[in-house]
Amino acid sequence: MESTSKLSPDTKKRNSVSETGHAKNVANFQSLIAFVTAYGATYNPSKNALKLPQLTALATAVQASLGDVVTKNTAFNNKVNERAVAFKNLKTLATRLVNALQITDASSQKVDDAKGFNKKLQGTKSKKAETPIDPNAEVPKTISTSQLSYDQQIQHLAGLISVLKSETTYLPNEADLKVASLTTKQTDLTAKNNAVATAYAAISNSRIARNAILYKEETGLLDIAADVKKYIKSIYGAASPQFAQVSGLKFVKSLK
Repeated sequence: MESTSKLSPDTKKRNSVSETGHAKNVANFQSLIAFVTAYGATYNPSKNALKLPQLTALATAVQASLGDVVTKNTAFNNKVNERAVAFKNLKTLATRLVNALQITDASSQKVDDAKGFNKKLQGTKSKKAETPIDPNAEVPKTISTSQLSYDQQIQHLAGLISVLKSETTYLPNEADLKVASLTTKQTDLTAKNNAVATAYAAISNSRIARNAILYKEETGLLDIAADVKKYIKSIYGAASPQFAQVSGLKFVKSLK
């Protein structure tokens, strides 16, 4: 198989846009098809996968796969951004809730319980880098740490809400401090956090599918391209201008 594990210079320079190498492979494959088409009836391989209709179908499938990755990548980043907005003022809200509880008839033990949940919530840090600014920025390889952080924040909020519910004199006039509003917020935060996990699974699976169609042994684009070159070399010879046309087309393996 004619490939290399090295990344292209542009990919090295812009790690946030790892699709560059894949797109270049597809562009070179299209050039390969153009040369093959120009050879006419002379290009007549016995191997079915190397025939022109199959090459064209593979190029179309790869293009669709790359497009699916871009679409799901953007969807993931959108969900991450929506979650970030939803959680943005949670810690400030939690502190306000403790302050509101302190001016009720709640016992000191109950206030301490509320402070405990607030302290835990304040100490739960989410990675700032998990909020991509570029909608086409690369999805992180794992979201486990970030996801756990948000899960914990939701759980700490739930504990704080539970304390507030147990205090009959906790009856704030402010709409966002009412227990009903807090319960709604908890539900919304949970939904947005789960949406990130779902979107991550979708983009992860999409990339697996893309890598398979590009780089799977024997049937992937890189191996097919290498075989096409070999066939052209066998027809026209290593020193032929035809082989010179296609030998310069580079195909780079990049699984990012």
